[in-house]
Amino acid sequence: MSTFRCDIVSAENEIFQGEATLVVATGEVGELGIAARHAPLITRLKPGKVVVTLPQGEQIDFAISGGILEVQPDVVTVLADTAIRADEIDEAAVRKAKEEAERVLAGRGEAMELADAQAKLAETMAQLQALERLRKNLKH
Repeated sequence: MSTFRCDIVSAENEIFQGEATLVVATGEVGELGIAARHAPLITRLKPGKVVVTLPQGEQIDFAISGGILEVQPDVVTVLADTAIRADEIDEAAVRKAKEEAERVLAGRGEAMELADAQAKLAETMAQLQALERLRKNLKH
């Protein structure tokens, strides 16, 4: 089984570095699956989840708020605006942020501007999806 190095970094710090067999992320035109010996590529990523499959088959989920995916011959790098491992997400805080963003989008709030609310809503949805996937994986 061929592996490659995967680095996931945010503006604040390095989130993950290790060997992987597959990285799945959501690009601007759809979902991307990157395996060993993938052609070099640079693309923008939408807010969503990134799933890294380790050599032993375990999968680690991350929620990102958008960023860039770079594929080189021996390394895949996710440069995210913000990124968090699914198992580190504070669900109560995420749900509160989601509700605030939805309130602003519905015209009932003033705390954020519309674009900020849309970005925050996309980020919180990605985090909640990553949490849900983590829960499903723990049940199996």
